[in-house]
Amino acid sequence: MTIFISILAVVLMLGIFAAAHELGHFFVARLFKVKAYEVSVFLGPALFKWRRKEVDYSIRCIPVGAYVRFNDFDNEGNPVVSDDPALLINQPRWKRLIIALAGPFVNFLLGIIIFSAFFCVTGYETLKLGATEEGLQMYGLDYEIGDTVVAVDGHKVFTSADFVLYFDFKDAGEPTVLTIRSKETGKKHDITLNPEVSERGLIGITRNQTLDPETSGWVVSGNSNPASDLQAGDIVTAVNGIAIADYEALDDFFKNTKEGDIVEVTYIRDGKEIKEEIPLVGGTYVNGMGITLLPEKVTGVKSFFSTVYNGIKTPFSVINMTKMVISHAISGEVKAYQVISGPIGVVNIVDNVVAEEQTSTTLKLSTLVTLAAFVTVALSISNMLPLPGLDGAQIIILLVEMVIGRKLPQKIENMITVIGFFVMILLLLLAFASDITKIVVEGW
Repeated sequence: MTIFISILAVVLMLGIFAAAHELGHFFVARLFKVKAYEVSVFLGPALFKWRRKEVDYSIRCIPVGAYVRFNDFDNEGNPVVSDDPALLINQPRWKRLIIALAGPFVNFLLGIIIFSAFFCVTGYETLKLGATEEGLQMYGLDYEIGDTVVAVDGHKVFTSADFVLYFDFKDAGEPTVLTIRSKETGKKHDITLNPEVSERGLIGITRNQTLDPETSGWVVSGNSNPASDLQAGDIVTAVNGIAIADYEALDDFFKNTKEGDIVEVTYIRDGKEIKEEIPLVGGTYVNGMGITLLPEKVTGVKSFFSTVYNGIKTPFSVINMTKMVISHAISGEVKAYQVISGPIGVVNIVDNVVAEEQTSTTLKLSTLVTLAAFVTVALSISNMLPLPGLDGAQIIILLVEMVIGRKLPQKIENMITVIGFFVMILLLLLAFASDITKIVVEGW
């Protein structure tokens, strides 16, 4: 049953974003007094129709897509050629360029609005640095609590989203250079995090960088030790009776361990304390970075504007993250099928969220709202591709014509259209194949 709800939700979401996109073209065109013949929200048979100021409006029954018709057609379906100065084709190129850009801009703006509203309700993680613990890489470095990270290894970061993703592709054993802005002086300076690498026994878990605030324990995110019952979401509070928060004693203990040693792990699951004896796995240990990002919530006018500013920056984080994933896919670090996703992939994500029984309704809603914001920004970016049927093709042609000062020869336009058409078909096939591969490899 959830699959039908997921399909309906994705279709409706894409339909609304497509309609907003087309209405962006329409309203900017009307602002320039450009003639429009028809505006349709969604596709299929019309549910509601009306005519106002010589424009036919309709809301149709299939919530997929939308369109604005700027041309009149003859009985054979060919565009009517006219010298009417109000027609789009007869407008100066700069006006047509702005109208073409209006659609992607509206999708981008929608992303900003959704992200900003979402952060105002839930709060967000800033790029301001918090306190760290002794023994971690950040400890003792030249920074103050409240200083802001602006770049990692020379790569600019906009929000915590692209900041965190950057480390997903980074070797934990490599030094990291953080460029930070002082909250006191506003000046930038670099600090270098140098990892300490050693061979020792390990519990075999992955965990959050920061300790759980209530228990001061490790929050488990994954388990690679087949002899251990630890699960994602468990909170490890002690090893052999040594509290996780006592970093120095815990580090001294693990320095003298090796693969196969038996240790007693104390952890909390569903509010209950459990003790389990497990053998350690061997491996390379890298002390944690100790990077703590301060959260922020709307508590007044200043924090409200800071939150909205974070919402404005988040779409740029999405662009940054897209560039990261593509570059790592080219280098072979990311599988190709994980880069491209189509409607099937979006339905899969939504269905996984909706079907998760242990997740609260609030968290599900938060995840879906965030996904919607990412999707509308992705639509804005994808529509800028120079492919037929997308705004990017028209934008590129207009820019070239503005530079050369004349219209491109029809042969060149036709060649661009044909090449772009085949590229678009290839991308659609890749998106379809990518979605199917994800389902086969990772499961629905």
